[in-house]
Amino acid sequence: MSDQEEQFAMLPEVLEDDVVNLFKAIANKARIKILYVLQQKPLTVTEISEAVGMSQSAISHHLKDLKMARLVTNHKEGRKVIYQLDDEHVHEIFDMAVEHVKEIYNYE
Repeated sequence: MSDQEEQFAMLPEVLEDDVVNLFKAIANKARIKILYVLQQKPLTVTEISEAVGMSQSAISHHLKDLKMARLVTNHKEGRKVIYQLDDEHVHEIFDMAVEHVKEIYNYE
């Protein structure tokens, strides 16, 4: 087989679509802010709203999208609903993205 005929393994289309949807969910400045504060500790909608300076309704909308992408999860503590990053993979994805940007743009 010549170099021009070399075959490359490709992602299955359904997996490819899901990866695209993951990046779409992250590709929003407000959602990056939400993920950043949730990476530090689990919070309520009110606490997230205060931390990022957005309305609670806007936060709720973004959290819905982040939940659909399985980036955040929530649980109840009494009457409070607490949001947090879904799992360690989300922490790693976020950390890697930040480190990559710091490295390529020479941030300290």
